[in-house]
Amino acid sequence: MSETDHAPEIVDDEVRQRRPSAPQLAPRTPRPIKGRKARIGGLRASAAHAFEQRQFFILLPYAAILGVIVSLETDAAPMPLALGLAGFGMALALWLLRRTVVALRAVGLLAAFWIGFSLLSLHGALFGTPMLHGAAYGQYEARVDAVLAVTPNGRRLVISRILADAPTDPVAFRRARIEVKNGPPLAPGDIIDGKIYFYEVPGPAAPGGFDAEFSSYFQGIGAYGSAQSVSLISGGDASAPDRVVDSIRQTIGARIAAVLDQPSNGIARAIITGDQTAVLEGPRKLMATAGLAHVMAISGLHLSLVAGSAFFVLRLLLALATPLARYVSAKKVAAAGAIVTALVYYAISGGGAAALRSTVMAVLIFAAVLVGRRALSMRNVAIAGLFTVLTEPAEIFRPSFQLSFAAVVALVGIYEMLQRPRFGGRGPLGAVAAHFSSIALTSLVAGTGTLVFAIYHFQQTAPLGIVGNLMVMPLVTIVMMPSAMLAVLTMPFGFDRPFIWLMGWSIDRMLDCAGLVSQWSQGINWTPLLTPLALVIAFLALAWFSFFTNRYRLIGPALAVPAIMGFAVDRPPDVVISDTTQAIAVNGPNGLALISGKPGSFAVDIWGETYRQPIGPAPPAMTACDSRGCVSHSPLGFSVAVSKGFAAFEDDCANSDLVVTHLPAPAYCRTETTVIDAADLAKGGTESLRWDKAAGRFAVRPAIVDLNRPWRAGRQ
Repeated sequence: MSETDHAPEIVDDEVRQRRPSAPQLAPRTPRPIKGRKARIGGLRASAAHAFEQRQFFILLPYAAILGVIVSLETDAAPMPLALGLAGFGMALALWLLRRTVVALRAVGLLAAFWIGFSLLSLHGALFGTPMLHGAAYGQYEARVDAVLAVTPNGRRLVISRILADAPTDPVAFRRARIEVKNGPPLAPGDIIDGKIYFYEVPGPAAPGGFDAEFSSYFQGIGAYGSAQSVSLISGGDASAPDRVVDSIRQTIGARIAAVLDQPSNGIARAIITGDQTAVLEGPRKLMATAGLAHVMAISGLHLSLVAGSAFFVLRLLLALATPLARYVSAKKVAAAGAIVTALVYYAISGGGAAALRSTVMAVLIFAAVLVGRRALSMRNVAIAGLFTVLTEPAEIFRPSFQLSFAAVVALVGIYEMLQRPRFGGRGPLGAVAAHFSSIALTSLVAGTGTLVFAIYHFQQTAPLGIVGNLMVMPLVTIVMMPSAMLAVLTMPFGFDRPFIWLMGWSIDRMLDCAGLVSQWSQGINWTPLLTPLALVIAFLALAWFSFFTNRYRLIGPALAVPAIMGFAVDRPPDVVISDTTQAIAVNGPNGLALISGKPGSFAVDIWGETYRQPIGPAPPAMTACDSRGCVSHSPLGFSVAVSKGFAAFEDDCANSDLVVTHLPAPAYCRTETTVIDAADLAKGGTESLRWDKAAGRFAVRPAIVDLNRPWRAGRQ
């Protein structure tokens, strides 16, 4: 290049130097935005970034869940025609606004909400059943749909195609859950016959408790029942998939029982087959206190270990087969094998809601490996959650779904923020440190994410759950789950005994650790009683946490804590009345105490667990009885009369603040005092009452308020 090539630039520079220049102002340095404006700006930018990343898709399952919840809060079930017209209108709006991104997203969320709002009605029409109110008894023929459990007391079955033998009256419900005490071994597809006593599905044992009527209705189960014995008329098709799966599950359970004694026997069966009926109550509570209850419930932990192990082993074997590795992708073939493994494990696990969500999640992760996409992301969590909501909307009210979904959302969100955290350096010590640090973080995040749901459903927290998981999870991942998988794989060849024994040994050591952690936890466990509003607040906090992608996602959970403590903390009632027994508990000097009924009954045990206090007999000085009934005086200043005969109403209604009777109370009694009689218990189920000292009256809260729903048919 010659010098003349630069001449124009030199001339221009000289001209600029001779030309008088305007006074130059120093560049103005922008002031940094501080305080509240900076936070608002950062929050807006984070929201805009989330929308740019199409994070609105992650909100779809939350919108659908909110729609399901709102549909239950309406005064009556939505009309099918109205649902269809509104759905058609939203589909049309989505098509018209397909080129307007913001409007399309808003209508998309509204459509997801409306789909959720319609789901219970749709599933009720497809799978619902008439519910038995009262009882039915006679000779019936039926088909065995499922064997839920085999216990020393008999078999728990789900039956369908129930036909009454003359002169027995027919029943309207499609399916029933019964317990058979004696009879031949049964399997899905068998046709049985026998005298069966059917009774109505019980309602919640306490307000806000598990609602068996609601859950059973969507499973097509309209009654519970019992039979002393049944006879086998004909066996089912041995090649039917449900029969094959049941045979595998029963075989696994029998092989485990032949090697292990309790309590490791019950826990091993729960881990492999999902059958928790043999888990003893003592070890169950011990593990819950130590924060290890999740080990017994088949969920993401088990699916990830089983499918992940299959992926690792298959990929290693294919990599060692050098000639084969030249023609196929070892990683993709291993991912396909992991998907098959996850589906098989789901089949033998009993197919619970948590297992379904975890299986869908595992399939999505390995499917992403097959197509070369990012495997673990909040988008996959949203897809798994949306799939569960669409297929089983009633399950969103079960603790299994809520706990598993919240735990996965929390774990994926935190690990997205940390961007593959590195806990240790290189070398053996670094690897060990990384392993235990990862366990601690996982336990802390999962425990925090599920805290509100665990407190609401189980009134229980695990204050030293991190310690328990640090002690046990290496044992679970290195010994328990690999030995369980090897035991199942070697059962067809008869080599399973040493692996079952090894699994039992690891379970015994886990229980030892749980016992230590439970002892250390004594005296530091504080669990508030929460209202259903706490679940709504926690649900909204999860939605916020899922939507944002940076540290601003923590604002939602942080605001949920004071919101729950300020608006959703409850206290035990002053009176609780059972609908199915004579149990009545009144607030006494040391909390709730029985003035009627037996300690240790089902309802009383549920009350004790719900309100976190032992419920025993009331002090003798608190209650006075005669042939017509009893009258109890609470230290809080109210009196409760239990009227056992019509002759008692005149005095009890005039002199007591509350009259409880399993008889029809006279109309005049309700004008004089608060009354809970047979009609109230039949409609509202268990009654919870709180004394308003200032007003001098009780506030009544029945366990059942949605009498106009199909799963309450007959209670009106």
